[in-house]
Amino acid sequence: MTKPPPIDDVRIGGDAIRLGQFMKFAGLLDSGGDVKEAIIDGYVKVNGEVDRRRGRQLQLGDVVTFEGRGVRVCE
Repeated sequence: MTKPPPIDDVRIGGDAIRLGQFMKFAGLLDSGGDVKEAIIDGYVKVNGEVDRRRGRQLQLGDVVTFEGRGVRVCE
């Protein structure tokens, strides 16, 4: 049985942010190209499910998981 990743809160200063922007903002990846590849290849989960839409609008409370790290969208 695998243990869920620890979740860090990342404050965005608003109500919503796009998935690709959030991944860079949260420090999960450094470049837009890397973010695009990770999302398209299915390595990114939002609220426990793979999401391949870089432009997906994240809302407060959404959790993004990538490479064993989880980050939650906070105000």
